[in-house]
Amino acid sequence: MDKRTSEKAPSNSITSDSGTSTDKDSFAMLVNEGFNAGQKIAKISVVTLISIGIAELLMGYISGSVVATADGVDSMSDAMISFIVLIGLRFARRPADRKFQFGYHKVESFAAMIAAIGMIVIGIFIAYHSYEGLVHPNEIKQPIPTMIVLAIAGAISLHRAFQMRHIANKYNLLSLKTDAKNSIKDGSASVLGFLSVLLATQFGFLQADAIGGMIIAGFIFSVAYVSLKQSSLILVDAWQNPVSADFIKKIVEQKFEGDVTIRSIKLRQTGMISRAEIHVEMDGTKPLNEVEMILLNTEKVIKSRLPSMDVILVIPHATRRS
Repeated sequence: MDKRTSEKAPSNSITSDSGTSTDKDSFAMLVNEGFNAGQKIAKISVVTLISIGIAELLMGYISGSVVATADGVDSMSDAMISFIVLIGLRFARRPADRKFQFGYHKVESFAAMIAAIGMIVIGIFIAYHSYEGLVHPNEIKQPIPTMIVLAIAGAISLHRAFQMRHIANKYNLLSLKTDAKNSIKDGSASVLGFLSVLLATQFGFLQADAIGGMIIAGFIFSVAYVSLKQSSLILVDAWQNPVSADFIKKIVEQKFEGDVTIRSIKLRQTGMISRAEIHVEMDGTKPLNEVEMILLNTEKVIKSRLPSMDVILVIPHATRRS
């Protein structure tokens, strides 16, 4: 087997279900499929979380449970975050226009950042409310119905969260990854709430209810930090996969076997797709039509191995003479 064909592309490229890189048209279809799947699961998430949130808030009000109330507020805030993600995915599909000439792909990352900021605000509210419950613990009324509601909420949330994570990872949707992590946190928080109510009512440790609420706030802060970091880096054009530049240099220089040398490579991520600016050196005496053919072939070989590279700008330079 030829060495060039045996090399594997970096793991950040999107592949088909069979595991091989798709061509440009297939990748465009995959991007569209990803946005459709992301919007569908985000809609389901909004409806599910609102229903769970209402049930938990009602149960928290009836029972006086801090952790049930905190989990209800968390679920309602997660519904808001899923709605923000849904709006972001809708905008990200828009084609480039005169105002946004590079397209709307970064809106998806911006939506992830807004969602993370919203999570921090909700986390602060829950932490404060839980602290009050820790200082002034109350006995929980109707503990059995409260635990049943929390257990059902946890099971539904975790099932939906793993579905969302599968779609987010398959199509490399950052905002949906944020929502999936948040949903896993939400399901885990419901399970934690169940255990907190169990300790508070069956073992007489009343502070367990408030401690559970504070742990939920900690979950929220941890997920928000990771999401805020990832989305912020994309928005300021940081590239988090240095292997890609080395991979591009290798396949281009192998393709032209000494006729072309890579001077520099600049990469940027815009949502699901990436952009590349590649400066190459070649013999300055080559005719223009031959240079143009080399540039086209350079773009072609990169897109054949990295279909997520939506725009590739190849800039030629004459070989520097010593």
